[in-house]
Amino acid sequence: MATSTSSSLSLSFFSSSLFSTKSHHFSSKPILKLPSFSPSQTPLSLSIKSELTPLPILNFSGEKVGETFLNLKTAPSETARAVVHRGLITQLQNKRRGTASTLTRAEVRGGGRKPYPQKKTGRARRGSQRSPLRPGGGVIFGPKPRDWSIKMNKKEKRLALSTAIASAAENSIVVEEFAENFGKPKTKDFIAAMQRWGLDPAEKSMFFFTELEENVEKSGRNIRTLKLLTPRSLNLFDVLNAEKLVFTQGAVDYLNQIFDAT
Repeated sequence: MATSTSSSLSLSFFSSSLFSTKSHHFSSKPILKLPSFSPSQTPLSLSIKSELTPLPILNFSGEKVGETFLNLKTAPSETARAVVHRGLITQLQNKRRGTASTLTRAEVRGGGRKPYPQKKTGRARRGSQRSPLRPGGGVIFGPKPRDWSIKMNKKEKRLALSTAIASAAENSIVVEEFAENFGKPKTKDFIAAMQRWGLDPAEKSMFFFTELEENVEKSGRNIRTLKLLTPRSLNLFDVLNAEKLVFTQGAVDYLNQIFDAT
């Protein structure tokens, strides 16, 4: 059975992207060859246990006070790229409202009278002012309301999310709960804390909390590159789009419980 480590693959949009054709972890050739096994051997599992490198725990001052780890169920390296890609496409497609609509020449108002006689004018024959060739006419093959949603199995969607989080362990840190340090909303103090944790406010970062306090949310919402997520808002796109992931200790325990690899 194959094993996956934090250094074996990365699904981030930025560094060592799983979607990059230059990555040495995946061949540019189609991955269609299945591993062979004898009847006495057990087939490969659809998901494998991921033993990741320890994540440092930092206090509010930026000092390392311990270590923890993520133990998440992840897809095998042979299928990780496809699973995460499918999850991402599903999320983006399902966000589309599908309300774009145009009028065909049969639906545009007017155009019932022939503009001028068919012959003896020296002009091209024309039967309606609402032809798609005329300004104000109908639209040829224009968009109509449609359903863009894609169905994806719940377990597959969860596997894509856990695989993406596990792949970003190299660029992740854990911080102690710091909500009590914000007696009132202060963006300047939040930026200073990020810098103490080794985060660049100009880079995209994602913070994951089990509970998001009001003062923390108001302190960070004006930072353009920052995403503050909770279990209800955790999603695949924001995980992949972030260059740095920051978890609280409670968030790590939550992830290990929800996406447990055992």
